[in-house]
Amino acid sequence: MANYDYDLFVIGAGSGGVRAARMAAGMGARVAVAEDRYMGGTCVNVGCVPKKLYVYASEYGKGFKDAIGFGWDSAAPEFNWSTLRDNKKTEISRLNAIYRNLLSGVDADLIDGRATITGANTVAVGDQHYTAHKILIATGGWPHIPDFPGRELAITSNEIFDLEHFPQRLVVVGGGYIAVEFAGIFNGLGADVTQLYRGPLFLRGFDGDIREHAAQEIAKSGVDLRFETNVTSISSAPSGLQLTLTDGSVIEADTVLYATGRKPNLDGLGLENVSVDLNQDGTIAVDGQFRSSEPSIYALGDVTGGMELTPVALAEGMAFARREFGGQDATPEYDFIPTAVFSQPNIGTVGFTEEQARELFGEITLFKSSFRPMKHTISGRDERSFMKMIVETATDRVVGVHMVGPDAGEIMQGIAIAMKAGATKAIFDNTIGIHPTAAEEFVTMRDPWQGD
Repeated sequence: MANYDYDLFVIGAGSGGVRAARMAAGMGARVAVAEDRYMGGTCVNVGCVPKKLYVYASEYGKGFKDAIGFGWDSAAPEFNWSTLRDNKKTEISRLNAIYRNLLSGVDADLIDGRATITGANTVAVGDQHYTAHKILIATGGWPHIPDFPGRELAITSNEIFDLEHFPQRLVVVGGGYIAVEFAGIFNGLGADVTQLYRGPLFLRGFDGDIREHAAQEIAKSGVDLRFETNVTSISSAPSGLQLTLTDGSVIEADTVLYATGRKPNLDGLGLENVSVDLNQDGTIAVDGQFRSSEPSIYALGDVTGGMELTPVALAEGMAFARREFGGQDATPEYDFIPTAVFSQPNIGTVGFTEEQARELFGEITLFKSSFRPMKHTISGRDERSFMKMIVETATDRVVGVHMVGPDAGEIMQGIAIAMKAGATKAIFDNTIGIHPTAAEEFVTMRDPWQGD
Protein backbone atom coordinates (compact mmCIF):
# COMPACT_ATOMS: atom_id res chain seq x y z
CA MET A 1 0.00 0.00 0.00
CA ALA A 2 3.02 2.27 0.30
CA ASN A 3 2.89 3.00 -3.45
CA TYR A 4 -0.41 4.83 -3.07
CA ASP A 5 -1.09 8.30 -1.69
CA TYR A 6 -3.70 6.81 0.65
CA ASP A 7 -4.72 3.43 1.94
CA LEU A 8 -8.37 4.56 1.85
CA PHE A 9 -10.06 7.35 -0.07
CA VAL A 10 -13.63 7.99 1.09
CA ILE A 11 -16.04 9.89 -1.13
CA GLY A 12 -18.74 11.45 1.02
CA ALA A 13 -18.53 12.83 4.57
CA GLY A 14 -21.89 11.59 5.80
CA SER A 15 -22.49 9.28 8.73
CA GLY A 16 -21.17 6.10 7.11
CA GLY A 17 -18.21 7.69 5.34
CA VAL A 18 -16.96 9.58 8.37
CA ARG A 19 -17.35 6.55 10.64
CA ALA A 20 -15.37 4.36 8.22
CA ALA A 21 -12.70 7.03 7.79
CA ARG A 22 -12.29 7.67 11.50
CA MET A 23 -12.02 4.02 12.42
CA ALA A 24 -9.66 3.17 9.56
CA ALA A 25 -7.40 6.11 10.45
CA GLY A 26 -7.48 5.05 14.09
CA MET A 27 -6.20 1.66 12.98
CA GLY A 28 -3.22 3.24 11.28
CA ALA A 29 -4.49 3.65 7.73
CA ARG A 30 -3.70 6.74 5.67
CA VAL A 31 -7.12 8.18 4.94
CA ALA A 32 -8.59 11.00 2.88
CA VAL A 33 -12.22 12.11 2.75
CA ALA A 34 -13.67 14.22 -0.07
CA GLU A 35 -16.89 16.18 0.42
CA ASP A 36 -18.38 18.72 -1.95
CA ARG A 37 -21.41 19.86 0.00
CA TYR A 38 -21.63 19.74 3.78
CA MET A 39 -20.13 17.78 6.64
CA GLY A 40 -22.37 15.16 8.20
CA GLY A 41 -24.36 14.30 5.09
CA THR A 42 -28.12 14.18 4.82
CA CYS A 43 -28.79 13.29 8.45
CA VAL A 44 -27.04 16.27 9.98
CA ASN A 45 -27.96 18.87 7.38
CA VAL A 46 -31.29 18.08 5.72
CA GLY A 47 -32.48 14.94 7.48
CA CYS A 48 -32.68 13.47 10.95
CA VAL A 49 -31.32 16.36 12.99
CA PRO A 50 -33.17 19.38 11.57
CA LYS A 51 -36.29 17.27 11.11
CA LYS A 52 -36.35 16.29 14.80
CA LEU A 53 -35.76 19.91 15.83
CA TYR A 54 -38.73 20.97 13.70
CA VAL A 55 -40.84 18.17 15.18
CA TYR A 56 -40.09 19.54 18.64
CA ALA A 57 -41.12 23.00 17.48
CA SER A 58 -44.37 21.77 15.96
CA GLU A 59 -45.39 19.85 19.09
CA TYR A 60 -45.42 23.05 21.15
CA GLY A 61 -48.48 24.19 19.23
CA LYS A 62 -50.51 21.25 20.52
CA GLY A 63 -48.82 21.47 23.92
CA PHE A 64 -50.09 24.98 24.57
CA LYS A 65 -53.65 23.78 23.92
CA ASP A 66 -53.17 20.65 26.04
CA ALA A 67 -51.92 22.76 28.94
CA ILE A 68 -55.24 24.57 29.37
CA GLY A 69 -56.85 21.50 30.94
CA PHE A 70 -53.96 21.33 33.42
CA GLY A 71 -54.55 24.87 34.66
CA TRP A 72 -52.26 26.84 32.36
CA ASP A 73 -54.94 29.23 31.15
CA SER A 74 -53.25 31.47 28.60
CA ALA A 75 -53.32 32.03 24.87
CA ALA A 76 -50.74 30.30 22.67
CA PRO A 77 -47.96 32.72 21.64
CA GLU A 78 -47.35 33.58 18.00
CA PHE A 79 -45.02 31.30 16.08
CA ASN A 80 -41.99 32.91 14.41
CA TRP A 81 -40.67 30.85 11.50
CA SER A 82 -37.44 32.81 11.08
CA THR A 83 -36.45 32.20 14.71
CA LEU A 84 -36.78 28.42 14.31
CA ARG A 85 -35.07 28.41 10.91
CA ASP A 86 -32.11 30.53 11.99
CA ASN A 87 -31.59 28.73 15.30
CA LYS A 88 -31.57 25.48 13.35
CA LYS A 89 -28.88 26.87 11.05
CA THR A 90 -26.73 27.74 14.05
CA GLU A 91 -27.02 24.24 15.45
CA ILE A 92 -26.23 22.60 12.11
CA SER A 93 -23.13 24.79 11.73
CA ARG A 94 -21.99 23.61 15.14
CA LEU A 95 -22.42 19.98 14.10
CA ASN A 96 -20.61 20.58 10.79
CA ALA A 97 -17.60 21.81 12.76
CA ILE A 98 -17.73 18.76 15.02
CA TYR A 99 -17.57 16.44 12.01
CA ARG A 100 -14.52 18.30 10.70
CA ASN A 101 -12.86 17.98 14.09
CA LEU A 102 -13.61 14.26 14.21
CA LEU A 103 -11.56 13.74 11.07
CA SER A 104 -8.73 16.09 12.00
CA GLY A 105 -8.51 14.36 15.37
CA VAL A 106 -7.42 11.12 13.70
CA ASP A 107 -5.22 12.84 11.09
CA ALA A 108 -7.51 12.02 8.18
CA ASP A 109 -7.19 14.50 5.32
CA LEU A 110 -10.39 16.35 4.44
CA ILE A 111 -10.55 17.48 0.82
CA ASP A 112 -13.27 19.99 -0.11
CA GLY A 113 -14.72 19.25 -3.54
CA ARG A 114 -16.55 16.70 -5.65
CA ALA A 115 -14.46 13.61 -6.17
CA THR A 116 -14.49 11.81 -9.50
CA ILE A 117 -13.23 8.26 -9.84
CA THR A 118 -10.86 8.15 -12.81
CA GLY A 119 -9.62 4.58 -12.41
CA ALA A 120 -9.72 1.58 -10.12
CA ASN A 121 -7.22 3.25 -7.78
CA THR A 122 -7.33 6.91 -8.80
CA VAL A 123 -9.52 9.85 -7.83
CA ALA A 124 -9.59 13.46 -9.01
CA VAL A 125 -10.86 16.43 -7.00
CA GLY A 126 -10.69 19.50 -9.17
CA ASP A 127 -7.22 19.63 -10.71
CA GLN A 128 -5.70 17.40 -8.06
CA HIS A 129 -5.25 13.68 -8.58
CA TYR A 130 -4.87 11.06 -5.85
CA THR A 131 -4.14 7.36 -5.72
CA ALA A 132 -5.61 4.96 -3.17
CA HIS A 133 -5.42 1.26 -2.43
CA LYS A 134 -9.14 1.22 -1.63
CA ILE A 135 -11.90 3.67 -2.60
CA LEU A 136 -15.10 3.84 -0.54
CA ILE A 137 -18.24 5.43 -2.01
CA ALA A 138 -20.53 6.81 0.70
CA THR A 139 -22.39 9.55 -1.17
CA GLY A 140 -25.87 8.66 0.05
CA GLY A 141 -29.12 9.49 -1.68
CA TRP A 142 -30.70 12.58 -3.20
CA PRO A 143 -34.38 13.62 -3.41
CA HIS A 144 -36.06 12.96 -6.73
CA ILE A 145 -38.99 14.80 -8.31
CA PRO A 146 -40.65 12.91 -11.19
CA ASP A 147 -41.07 14.54 -14.56
CA PHE A 148 -44.40 16.34 -15.05
CA PRO A 149 -45.54 19.83 -16.15
CA GLY A 150 -44.48 22.34 -13.52
CA ARG A 151 -42.07 20.11 -11.62
CA GLU A 152 -39.64 23.05 -11.34
CA LEU A 153 -42.16 24.80 -9.08
CA ALA A 154 -41.98 22.08 -6.43
CA ILE A 155 -39.32 21.75 -3.73
CA THR A 156 -37.80 18.77 -1.91
CA SER A 157 -36.89 18.02 1.68
CA ASN A 158 -33.51 19.65 0.98
CA GLU A 159 -35.10 23.09 0.62
CA ILE A 160 -38.07 22.88 3.02
CA PHE A 161 -36.02 23.70 6.13
CA ASP A 162 -34.78 27.05 4.88
CA LEU A 163 -37.76 28.67 3.19
CA GLU A 164 -37.68 32.46 3.28
CA HIS A 165 -41.34 32.65 4.26
CA PHE A 166 -43.54 30.24 6.18
CA PRO A 167 -46.04 28.51 3.84
CA GLN A 168 -49.56 29.03 5.15
CA ARG A 169 -50.82 26.49 2.60
CA LEU A 170 -48.58 23.46 2.05
CA VAL A 171 -49.17 20.48 -0.21
CA VAL A 172 -47.04 17.43 0.53
CA VAL A 173 -46.85 14.82 -2.22
CA GLY A 174 -45.77 11.35 -1.21
CA GLY A 175 -46.63 8.51 1.13
CA GLY A 176 -43.32 7.57 2.74
CA TYR A 177 -42.08 8.51 6.19
CA ILE A 178 -40.52 11.79 4.98
CA ALA A 179 -43.83 12.98 3.55
CA VAL A 180 -45.74 11.94 6.66
CA GLU A 181 -43.26 13.66 8.98
CA PHE A 182 -43.27 16.99 7.13
CA ALA A 183 -47.06 16.98 6.89
CA GLY A 184 -47.16 16.67 10.68
CA ILE A 185 -44.47 19.28 11.24
CA PHE A 186 -46.13 22.03 9.22
CA ASN A 187 -49.59 21.12 10.46
CA GLY A 188 -48.30 21.55 14.01
CA LEU A 189 -46.65 24.86 13.14
CA GLY A 190 -49.99 26.21 11.92
CA ALA A 191 -50.06 25.66 8.15
CA ASP A 192 -53.03 24.25 6.26
CA VAL A 193 -51.56 20.95 5.04
CA THR A 194 -52.82 18.65 2.32
CA GLN A 195 -51.01 15.35 1.78
CA LEU A 196 -51.47 13.54 -1.54
CA TYR A 197 -50.53 9.93 -2.15
CA ARG A 198 -51.16 7.93 -5.29
CA GLY A 199 -51.72 4.66 -3.41
CA PRO A 200 -54.67 3.55 -1.27
CA LEU A 201 -52.81 4.03 2.02
CA PHE A 202 -49.49 5.64 2.94
CA LEU A 203 -46.42 4.14 4.71
CA ARG A 204 -46.16 1.15 2.41
CA GLY A 205 -44.00 -1.56 4.00
CA PHE A 206 -45.17 -0.84 7.55
CA ASP A 207 -47.59 -3.10 9.40
CA GLY A 208 -51.14 -2.77 8.06
CA ASP A 209 -52.72 -1.98 11.43
CA ILE A 210 -50.09 0.70 12.05
CA ARG A 211 -50.77 2.32 8.69
CA GLU A 212 -54.52 2.41 9.26
CA HIS A 213 -54.28 3.72 12.82
CA ALA A 214 -51.74 6.37 11.85
CA ALA A 215 -53.98 7.57 9.03
CA GLN A 216 -56.91 7.94 11.41
CA GLU A 217 -54.89 9.89 13.98
CA ILE A 218 -53.13 12.11 11.45
CA ALA A 219 -56.43 13.00 9.81
CA LYS A 220 -57.87 13.89 13.22
CA SER A 221 -54.93 16.21 13.83
CA GLY A 222 -55.97 18.35 10.86
CA VAL A 223 -53.93 17.08 7.89
CA ASP A 224 -56.11 16.74 4.80
CA LEU A 225 -55.20 13.23 3.62
CA ARG A 226 -56.07 12.40 0.03
CA PHE A 227 -55.19 8.87 -1.05
CA GLU A 228 -55.31 7.49 -4.59
CA THR A 229 -54.65 11.03 -5.77
CA ASN A 230 -51.68 12.45 -7.64
CA VAL A 231 -50.59 15.67 -9.32
CA THR A 232 -50.87 16.05 -13.08
CA SER A 233 -49.46 19.60 -13.25
CA ILE A 234 -48.41 22.62 -11.22
CA SER A 235 -48.68 26.18 -12.49
CA SER A 236 -48.21 29.67 -11.12
CA ALA A 237 -51.33 31.52 -10.05
CA PRO A 238 -51.91 35.07 -8.77
CA SER A 239 -52.30 33.77 -5.21
CA GLY A 240 -49.55 31.15 -5.28
CA LEU A 241 -49.36 27.77 -6.98
CA GLN A 242 -52.19 25.89 -8.63
CA LEU A 243 -52.20 22.09 -8.69
CA THR A 244 -54.35 20.02 -11.02
CA LEU A 245 -54.98 16.55 -9.60
CA THR A 246 -55.76 13.19 -11.18
CA ASP A 247 -59.33 13.31 -9.90
CA GLY A 248 -59.89 16.52 -11.86
CA SER A 249 -59.91 18.82 -8.85
CA VAL A 250 -57.74 21.92 -8.52
CA ILE A 251 -56.16 23.15 -5.29
CA GLU A 252 -53.92 26.09 -4.45
CA ALA A 253 -50.85 26.25 -2.26
CA ASP A 254 -48.01 28.51 -1.28
CA THR A 255 -45.49 25.66 -1.41
CA VAL A 256 -45.50 22.14 -2.85
CA LEU A 257 -43.16 19.65 -1.21
CA TYR A 258 -42.34 16.52 -3.19
CA ALA A 259 -41.28 13.61 -1.00
CA THR A 260 -41.76 10.83 -3.51
CA GLY A 261 -38.46 9.03 -3.19
CA ARG A 262 -34.69 9.33 -3.31
CA LYS A 263 -32.11 8.18 -5.81
CA PRO A 264 -28.44 7.27 -5.25
CA ASN A 265 -26.22 10.36 -5.40
CA LEU A 266 -23.91 9.20 -8.20
CA ASP A 267 -23.94 12.11 -10.66
CA GLY A 268 -20.43 13.10 -11.71
CA LEU A 269 -18.84 10.32 -9.69
CA GLY A 270 -17.09 8.78 -12.70
CA LEU A 271 -18.45 5.26 -12.44
CA GLU A 272 -18.26 5.03 -16.23
CA ASN A 273 -14.48 4.93 -15.81
CA VAL A 274 -14.53 1.70 -13.79
CA SER A 275 -16.33 -1.64 -13.73
CA VAL A 276 -18.86 -0.96 -10.98
CA ASP A 277 -22.17 -2.76 -11.50
CA LEU A 278 -25.45 -1.15 -10.52
CA ASN A 279 -28.68 -2.72 -9.30
CA GLN A 280 -31.89 -2.24 -11.26
CA ASP A 281 -32.84 0.73 -9.07
CA GLY A 282 -29.54 2.47 -9.84
CA THR A 283 -27.87 1.75 -6.51
CA ILE A 284 -24.38 0.25 -6.33
CA ALA A 285 -24.32 -3.55 -6.16
CA VAL A 286 -22.07 -4.80 -3.34
CA ASP A 287 -21.38 -8.10 -1.62
CA GLY A 288 -21.50 -8.81 2.12
CA GLN A 289 -18.15 -7.06 2.54
CA PHE A 290 -19.34 -3.89 0.74
CA ARG A 291 -17.11 -4.67 -2.24
CA SER A 292 -18.38 -3.68 -5.68
CA SER A 293 -17.66 -5.56 -8.90
CA GLU A 294 -14.48 -3.45 -9.11
CA PRO A 295 -12.33 -5.16 -6.43
CA SER A 296 -10.70 -1.96 -5.13
CA ILE A 297 -13.97 0.00 -4.89
CA TYR A 298 -16.42 -0.35 -2.03
CA ALA A 299 -19.73 1.29 -1.16
CA LEU A 300 -22.00 1.47 1.87
CA GLY A 301 -24.99 3.32 3.27
CA ASP A 302 -27.96 4.62 1.29
CA VAL A 303 -26.07 4.51 -2.01
CA THR A 304 -26.25 0.70 -1.93
CA GLY A 305 -30.04 0.57 -1.59
CA GLY A 306 -30.25 -1.04 1.85
CA MET A 307 -32.13 0.28 4.87
CA GLU A 308 -31.86 4.06 4.62
CA LEU A 309 -31.13 4.68 8.28
CA THR A 310 -28.23 6.60 9.81
CA PRO A 311 -27.46 3.91 12.43
CA VAL A 312 -27.27 1.32 9.65
CA ALA A 313 -24.74 3.42 7.74
CA LEU A 314 -22.74 3.86 10.95
CA ALA A 315 -22.74 0.12 11.60
CA GLU A 316 -21.66 -0.57 8.02
CA GLY A 317 -18.86 1.99 8.22
CA MET A 318 -17.62 0.41 11.42
CA ALA A 319 -17.77 -3.11 10.02
CA PHE A 320 -15.97 -2.05 6.84
CA ALA A 321 -13.09 -0.45 8.71
CA ARG A 322 -12.71 -3.35 11.12
CA ARG A 323 -12.66 -5.90 8.32
CA GLU A 324 -10.40 -4.04 5.87
CA PHE A 325 -7.97 -2.39 8.31
CA GLY A 326 -8.43 -4.14 11.64
CA GLY A 327 -8.22 -7.77 10.60
CA GLN A 328 -11.62 -8.56 12.13
CA ASP A 329 -14.40 -10.63 10.62
CA ALA A 330 -16.99 -7.90 11.13
CA THR A 331 -20.41 -8.02 9.50
CA PRO A 332 -23.45 -5.92 10.44
CA GLU A 333 -26.55 -7.72 11.61
CA TYR A 334 -29.72 -6.50 9.94
CA ASP A 335 -32.28 -8.48 11.93
CA PHE A 336 -34.57 -6.60 14.31
CA ILE A 337 -33.41 -3.10 13.46
CA PRO A 338 -35.73 -0.64 15.21
CA THR A 339 -36.95 2.46 13.47
CA ALA A 340 -39.24 5.39 14.14
CA VAL A 341 -41.37 7.73 12.09
CA PHE A 342 -41.52 11.11 13.77
CA SER A 343 -45.06 11.67 12.69
CA GLN A 344 -47.61 13.06 15.11
CA PRO A 345 -48.31 10.78 16.87
CA ASN A 346 -45.01 8.91 16.58
CA ILE A 347 -44.60 5.47 15.07
CA GLY A 348 -42.09 2.99 16.45
CA THR A 349 -41.46 -0.45 15.01
CA VAL A 350 -39.06 -3.37 15.24
CA GLY A 351 -39.17 -6.79 13.64
CA PHE A 352 -41.64 -8.22 11.18
CA THR A 353 -45.02 -6.90 10.15
CA GLU A 354 -48.03 -9.17 10.53
CA GLU A 355 -47.99 -9.81 6.80
CA GLN A 356 -44.31 -10.76 6.80
CA ALA A 357 -44.61 -12.90 9.93
CA ARG A 358 -47.48 -14.96 8.50
CA GLU A 359 -45.42 -15.69 5.42
CA LEU A 360 -42.24 -16.55 7.33
CA PHE A 361 -43.52 -18.36 10.40
CA GLY A 362 -46.94 -19.67 9.47
CA GLU A 363 -48.90 -19.67 12.70
CA ILE A 364 -48.60 -16.49 14.74
CA THR A 365 -50.38 -15.04 17.75
CA LEU A 366 -51.32 -11.37 17.86
CA PHE A 367 -51.70 -9.03 20.80
CA LYS A 368 -53.23 -5.58 20.31
CA SER A 369 -54.12 -2.67 22.54
CA SER A 370 -55.64 0.73 21.84
CA PHE A 371 -56.16 3.35 24.50
CA ARG A 372 -56.30 7.05 25.22
CA PRO A 373 -52.99 8.30 26.62
CA MET A 374 -53.29 9.30 30.27
CA LYS A 375 -52.25 12.88 29.48
CA HIS A 376 -55.23 13.38 27.21
CA THR A 377 -57.79 12.33 29.82
CA ILE A 378 -57.32 15.90 31.08
CA SER A 379 -56.01 17.73 28.00
CA GLY A 380 -59.09 16.64 26.09
CA ARG A 381 -57.20 15.93 22.89
CA ASP A 382 -58.85 13.27 20.74
CA GLU A 383 -55.90 10.95 20.26
CA ARG A 384 -55.49 7.23 20.80
CA SER A 385 -52.35 5.13 21.02
CA PHE A 386 -52.09 1.70 19.43
CA MET A 387 -49.73 -1.16 20.26
CA LYS A 388 -49.27 -4.50 18.57
CA MET A 389 -47.14 -7.52 19.35
CA ILE A 390 -46.56 -10.46 16.99
CA VAL A 391 -45.49 -13.81 18.42
CA GLU A 392 -44.33 -16.93 16.60
CA THR A 393 -46.75 -19.46 18.12
CA ALA A 394 -44.46 -22.48 17.92
CA THR A 395 -41.55 -20.90 19.81
CA ASP A 396 -43.31 -18.12 21.76
CA ARG A 397 -40.65 -15.74 20.46
CA VAL A 398 -41.69 -12.13 19.93
CA VAL A 399 -40.94 -11.37 16.26
CA GLY A 400 -42.62 -8.01 15.77
CA VAL A 401 -43.58 -5.04 17.92
CA HIS A 402 -45.28 -1.91 16.56
CA MET A 403 -46.65 1.24 18.15
CA VAL A 404 -48.38 4.49 17.27
CA GLY A 405 -48.33 7.00 20.11
CA PRO A 406 -46.24 9.49 22.10
CA ASP A 407 -42.57 8.51 22.56
CA ALA A 408 -42.96 5.42 20.37
CA GLY A 409 -39.38 5.76 19.14
CA GLU A 410 -37.96 6.01 22.65
CA ILE A 411 -39.97 3.01 23.81
CA MET A 412 -39.04 0.87 20.82
CA GLN A 413 -35.29 1.15 21.44
CA GLY A 414 -35.59 -0.85 24.64
CA ILE A 415 -37.98 -3.34 23.06
CA ALA A 416 -35.44 -3.90 20.27
CA ILE A 417 -32.78 -5.00 22.75
CA ALA A 418 -35.10 -7.62 24.19
CA MET A 419 -36.06 -8.89 20.75
CA LYS A 420 -32.44 -9.00 19.62
CA ALA A 421 -31.77 -11.21 22.64
CA GLY A 422 -34.56 -13.56 21.56
CA ALA A 423 -37.15 -12.64 24.20
CA THR A 424 -40.30 -14.74 24.29
CA LYS A 425 -43.79 -13.57 25.13
CA ALA A 426 -43.40 -15.32 28.48
CA ILE A 427 -40.40 -13.11 29.28
CA PHE A 428 -42.41 -10.00 28.42
CA ASP A 429 -45.26 -11.28 30.62
CA ASN A 430 -42.92 -11.94 33.54
CA THR A 431 -41.38 -8.47 33.35
CA ILE A 432 -42.78 -5.95 35.82
CA GLY A 433 -43.89 -2.73 34.19
CA ILE A 434 -43.25 0.87 35.16
CA HIS A 435 -46.51 2.45 36.26
CA PRO A 436 -48.06 4.66 35.04
CA THR A 437 -46.46 4.62 31.60
CA ALA A 438 -47.58 3.73 28.11
CA ALA A 439 -44.63 1.35 27.77
CA GLU A 440 -45.96 -0.95 30.50
CA GLU A 441 -48.70 -1.99 28.11
CA PHE A 442 -46.14 -4.17 26.32
CA VAL A 443 -45.69 -6.31 29.44
CA THR A 444 -49.36 -6.43 30.40
CA MET A 445 -50.97 -7.56 27.12
CA ARG A 446 -52.17 -10.97 28.26
CA ASP A 447 -55.04 -11.95 25.97
CA PRO A 448 -54.44 -12.86 22.34
CA TRP A 449 -56.37 -10.83 19.81
CA GLN A 450 -59.38 -12.73 18.58
CA GLY A 451 -60.51 -10.48 15.73
CA ASP A 452 -62.04 -7.05 15.28
